Amino acid sequence: MLGRRTTRAIIEEQHLFIFESLVVLQGESLDGTTQLKCPSLIECNEILISKQEIATPAIARHYKHLHDIEQFIPELDRNAEVMLLIGRDVTAAHHILDQRIGKDNEPYAQRLRLGWAIIGETCLGLVHTSDTITVNKTTVLPNGRETNLKPCEYGFRVKDKEPDIGSTVFKQTREDDTLGLSQEDKEFLIVMDKEFHTSENGRLSAPLPFRRDRPKLQINYHQARQRAENLSRSFKRDPTKQQHFVEFMKKIFVNNHAETVTPAREGEEVWYLPIFGVYHAKKQSKIRVVFDSAAKYNGLCLNDILMKGPDLTNNLVGVLLKFRKGKVAAIADVEQMFFNFEVNEEHRNYLRFVWFKDNTVTEPLTEYRMKVHVFGNSPSPAVANYGLRKAVCDHTDLDTCDDVCHYVNNNFYVDDGLVSGDSPEEIVSLIKRDSKRLITGGKIRLHKIVSNNSEVVKSFETKDLAESITEIDFNSESTCLQRSLGLCWNVVQKEDCFH
Repeated sequence: MLGRRTTRAIIEEQHLFIFESLVVLQGESLDGTTQLKCPSLIECNEILISKQEIATPAIARHYKHLHDIEQFIPELDRNAEVMLLIGRDVTAAHHILDQRIGKDNEPYAQRLRLGWAIIGETCLGLVHTSDTITVNKTTVLPNGRETNLKPCEYGFRVKDKEPDIGSTVFKQTREDDTLGLSQEDKEFLIVMDKEFHTSENGRLSAPLPFRRDRPKLQINYHQARQRAENLSRSFKRDPTKQQHFVEFMKKIFVNNHAETVTPAREGEEVWYLPIFGVYHAKKQSKIRVVFDSAAKYNGLCLNDILMKGPDLTNNLVGVLLKFRKGKVAAIADVEQMFFNFEVNEEHRNYLRFVWFKDNTVTEPLTEYRMKVHVFGNSPSPAVANYGLRKAVCDHTDLDTCDDVCHYVNNNFYVDDGLVSGDSPEEIVSLIKRDSKRLITGGKIRLHKIVSNNSEVVKSFETKDLAESITEIDFNSESTCLQRSLGLCWNVVQKEDCFH
């Protein structure tokens, strides 16, 4: 910067600073692609500014409407000093070439000639908002003399005035009977907000939410192998159980939910999950393989060091009451709820297990690890509920969501989505749009669709319908019972019953 200098004075916080003005200046963007000529510059030995107001790539990453400009927002260099403030007298620097606008209470972005800028609240979740209000006022006299007007302070602190506790202690609100989040639940949600992401294959991936200051796990390979050997001996006594087990595990391997691993290295923290089978109470031919995350070794199990997370499951009675509100109703099921959500790769060694090589019981036992969240881990229900909602709706304010978001947020009980309306067209449209968004948002599939209306049933492919609904004659007086959430629903006669 070169030019003629003129000495002046500035008063800040009742202190006098000497500064000079420069006649010639040229501003340049960070990438060097744009240069702007500036008018006379006022140069000072200090610029009072708060770096808390500077946006970072995390802000763009947090808001959906800013995702595509994240790459243009530089990381904050906390060691760098603010050296230049560009005023409105440099008109060209403030021309808006493009912009990204979200909801009313969200920050927005503008592309200026010198690059992208994010304007608005830069504190994610308003968790660490400052209690200081910034005030900037500059008084300049060309002759260097002090002004008689005292300047404002650079900042002053604000504090919320709380009412006297005695005046509100008996005040009733609609949240009085609502269970609040514990500190651990809040920490769980912070972890999910930060690390839940879409993997390269298009599926949603989440971490294992470890507790803070947790103890280190000791390798329990011999425990898991002993349980696997016991299971192998039980197969010899019950060939049917063996067949069901092998069929279940085959789906896991075919769907790439598990992978082989080499033995753990010395000093590496890993954990092995013993497995066992649980039969469906009403379907003795259907088994579910459970990974025993509660199995203790030396007084510790995997669930002991994981945050369970908040109960995000909707109220069962509320879901059922809304289900019977309209004359046209339908039920849809999420295929393999927990297995839809991958585990971040750095945490998969905590989900090792012992099983037969190539899924053949005559082969020796070998080591595998799960790549998805498993049935048996205490945080899996919260992870699945969180992920299901994230797949269709990434808004923090539910008042701005559409009917698909509300359907998933309010009408699902774990993996069962129950909905009713006034017309078949309304139901078909909602389920199809929900199904499409789940596929797009995380490759999550809705299937086993059931309805009490023939037009709804005919609107879906056979592979997406429940097996028992495909051959129903809705004009007959026959009985077709569908079970969901402990409810027996006669889809032909449109009646409910409980067994």
